[in-house]
Amino acid sequence: MTRYDVTLEWPDGREESVPVDETETVLEAAHRVGVRLPYDCRTGTCTTCVGQVLAVGSDGGDSGATDRPIEATEAFGYRTAPRALSDGEHTEGYVLLCIALPRTDCRVRVGPMVRAEVGDSPWK
Repeated sequence: MTRYDVTLEWPDGREESVPVDETETVLEAAHRVGVRLPYDCRTGTCTTCVGQVLAVGSDGGDSGATDRPIEATEAFGYRTAPRALSDGEHTEGYVLLCIALPRTDCRVRVGPMVRAEVGDSPWK
């Protein structure tokens, strides 16, 4: 089974690298290793678990950094359709971690500021 390293970054500078199997979501993997992330619906209809992809690459670090936002689809597929995010939010790299399945190693910004940038779900 393929496993990817997803590095979660909080605004206070804390980072946690989480090994995520290709068949599990980032939220599931985080809980498995004891990393706490917020969540609510677990079906992609709210934005409680939202993160933003910062970089993609073999090490999840600066090798994937660009001057443009990284589209979420470059780093993640989804278990179900992410109904709570607009096409523009996908283009800007926002991802719902409760249903996101990794496609590569990557870095993801998490925390309340990311949630505030996206706003409320139209489905809640």
